Amino acid sequence: MRKISYTKVLFITCIICVCLLVFSLMMGTYQMSVQDVIHTLLGQGNRLQEFTIYQSRLPRIVLAVIVASALAVSGTLLQAVTRNPLAEPGMIGINAGAALFVVIFISLKTSAYYSSLSMSNVVMMPFVAMMGSILALVIIYAFAYRKGLLPVRFILCGIGVNAGMNAIITYYQLSMSKGDFNQVLAWTNGSLWGSSWQYICVSAPFVFILCLYAFSKSRVLDIFGIGNELASGVGVSIKKEMFTCLFIATLLAACATAVAGNIAFLALLGPQLARRFSGNQHRLLFPLAIIISICILLFSDAIARTLFSPIEIPVGIIVSIIGVPYFIYLMLKGR
Repeated sequence: MRKISYTKVLFITCIICVCLLVFSLMMGTYQMSVQDVIHTLLGQGNRLQEFTIYQSRLPRIVLAVIVASALAVSGTLLQAVTRNPLAEPGMIGINAGAALFVVIFISLKTSAYYSSLSMSNVVMMPFVAMMGSILALVIIYAFAYRKGLLPVRFILCGIGVNAGMNAIITYYQLSMSKGDFNQVLAWTNGSLWGSSWQYICVSAPFVFILCLYAFSKSRVLDIFGIGNELASGVGVSIKKEMFTCLFIATLLAACATAVAGNIAFLALLGPQLARRFSGNQHRLLFPLAIIISICILLFSDAIARTLFSPIEIPVGIIVSIIGVPYFIYLMLKGR
């Protein structure tokens, strides 16, 4: 029965995702019809339509797919390892560590964000973000590890590190000019407005490889759910596998943060909604979590672009507005 339900949900979410992709190509300051979008994709559009699709909207959509996939897999890994439904990289400081390093890196390289960065600096951004995320993970792990890694202690230490990292980012922003401050503020709240093909080319291979590796750990993640003692009994190296999964989750969150800023709650929403239909079978959970996260991010981005058009608000704010009520619901349900 669950398999039929899962298949239906997967099919419906795929249809919704395709509809949102088409809608995202249509909507904006310059609106296009479905026919215009199709003709442009077939190479029959005019110069304005081609520029709008290929240089503005399509890169943004592709980047949204990459970011949503990375955060969905990262959140799934964290929730499986900590056995806590509230675990996600934005809450425990992993995103904040990446954001801190990227903000410092960008401000040292240029005073104009995104477009003025050279290709060599763009290539460096994911590595810089990974360094920041790994540093955050090491700090959390050092504080949380006491003859073992307790999930509750790990989450609490992560919340503390997250607060500290965000405080440093805020302090660093105070020394910036007004223009730089506004751009960094938008970026740290999660934004896709700086998307371009060069960022996609750099981030996509990392995310693809890391997601494939995470999929290969599906059986191990299933075993985590039965408890450490039983998992050890069936031959799983608990410490090694936990650290490996945490490390992969950290790298995925870093890749997403490097190109889209700190988008909170997306890594919580996708896996949690998907788990209702897939159960704890991670080979089923991963694909559905990715598709749901893509739908949420595309829907949020459409609202962010059109709600106060031509003014654009950070997409992370819309995702948080959607995610906070569900976060509170999970807390109350857990109580």
